[in-house]
Amino acid sequence: MQVLELGILVHSVIIGVSLGASVRPSTIRPLVGALSFHQFFEGVGLGGCIVQANFKVRATVIMAIFFSLTAPVGIVLGIAISSSYNVHSSTAFVVEGVFNSASAGILIYMSLVDLLATDFNNPKLQINTKLQLMAYLALFLGAGLMSMLAIWA
Repeated sequence: MQVLELGILVHSVIIGVSLGASVRPSTIRPLVGALSFHQFFEGVGLGGCIVQANFKVRATVIMAIFFSLTAPVGIVLGIAISSSYNVHSSTAFVVEGVFNSASAGILIYMSLVDLLATDFNNPKLQINTKLQLMAYLALFLGAGLMSMLAIWA
């Protein structure tokens, strides 16, 4: 569970740096909207995992505080970094692309390995065909909706 929390924290810092380093309004507006929804649902998912893990209250509060602070800290770092170089250079575009790619890769890995694999290997899901069907339907519906969201991003 701590590996999931750490991965999500690193992901949130990287996506925050990416947003903070962006200077084009055409990039910032969609990123703010996507980041808001993304952080909300990521927080709900992480909160569900924390509840299932039955951590003590102190550990739960610490995890929630760290999750709440990582994206804003990343944004501040991104703003600080972007003020030290030419944001319209090809190097800036490459750095922004690498940060976005790293962030997406971390999230995909964490969701597949730590969340979906655990849920889909649950014995309750394995013996209930109707529940399996609903889980796969929700997975594909969510992936389809997120892909459709990329039209506006």
